[in-house]
Amino acid sequence: MQINKSILENQLRLLTIPLAGTETVTVLVLVGTGSKHELEEQAGISHFLEHLMFKGTKKRPSTKIISEELDSVGGMFNAFTGNEATGYWVKSEKAHLNLALDVISDMLSSSKLENLEIDRERGVILEEIKMYQDIPQEYVGELFEKLLYENQPAGRPVIGYPKNIKSFTRKNFVDYLASQYKSSNIIIAIAGNFASADLNINKFFGSFKPGIIKDKPGVTENQDRPQEMVFLKKTDQTHLCLGFRAKNARHKDRYALMVLANVLGGMMSSRIWLSVRERQGLAYYVKTHYEKNSDTGYIVTQAGVAHNKIKPALNAILKEYANAHKISLPELTKAKENLKGKLLINLEASEEVANFAAGQELLRQKILTPSQIIAKINKISSSDIERVAQETFQNKNLNLCLITPKKSSYLSPLSLK
Repeated sequence: MQINKSILENQLRLLTIPLAGTETVTVLVLVGTGSKHELEEQAGISHFLEHLMFKGTKKRPSTKIISEELDSVGGMFNAFTGNEATGYWVKSEKAHLNLALDVISDMLSSSKLENLEIDRERGVILEEIKMYQDIPQEYVGELFEKLLYENQPAGRPVIGYPKNIKSFTRKNFVDYLASQYKSSNIIIAIAGNFASADLNINKFFGSFKPGIIKDKPGVTENQDRPQEMVFLKKTDQTHLCLGFRAKNARHKDRYALMVLANVLGGMMSSRIWLSVRERQGLAYYVKTHYEKNSDTGYIVTQAGVAHNKIKPALNAILKEYANAHKISLPELTKAKENLKGKLLINLEASEEVANFAAGQELLRQKILTPSQIIAKINKISSSDIERVAQETFQNKNLNLCLITPKKSSYLSPLSLK
């Protein structure tokens, strides 16, 4: 895979990744702003603004016109907001690349942000908040981050709070757009079947202006004892997250942490899956993953269990955490090969390739090719796993979050053995 990077005169970063064997192309515009950049009274504004970008521009004055223009060529399109980025993407037949660029650039530069549409979208987002709260296997992850980071931006929900959604004005959106959507804070990734000679990015994005971007505040992590949060809700099963703080996406140990999480619960033959589901029958879904951003990271195991099986499930997970430093060579090899295989399978789709390149540029300002990442995974040794496991899995860093109907202390007297 060849990833080409160039910087336009207005400081906008352009990544082009030509791919053979496909008739499609994906345009991803990634803006370096998200929930971690928001003040408390702004919580949710990045996500709300993302919605408003689809509500009409001067050139395309309604949602219907925007969607019909892309629907008429079979284009796929959507957007997303995260902790550190907001993304807008279109995937289309290669012949419609310029249309994709035109539509996205038009939305980001000329959205009308009309009061009528803002008021309509309030209702949509308030219902979206309720929807996620009604999906405990989703909501427990949000609560886990709140437990870790409390009222810091890293601990606030990306979607925001109802009180903020109800209070945002048009001026709030205009000001936030002007402060964060600078060309120097925008990455465009184009992946698929296209001719670089035919690209004219300046035509679509040359009018965007650079500027100083408000940096996100630093994250304070000073945990010195196990923490627990119990969210009371009538559910048919208890949903839990049990995990530990870990290194961030810029740390040299990130690849060892990826392998470690995969050994524990990233595969159907992983330790926690086999113990919790296959041997003890405690859960239908159970998984472990390493979540990483530019300034935060954690390893967490999530599961849904019967209300009377919470303690056995927690003990089973903790036992695997406690033994994570003991890993055989065949187990290490399997986890590494699994990660490499999933990476290459995901990168068969142009939209995944665009995300792969732009995400690295945003988080680390350095893009590694798949081959380079595979080489780093290959270098991980059993001693690397032993070291990061012992550094990460300590009682003082233990965090437990549950959504369950019964109030109790589920953490005590649990600990790593």
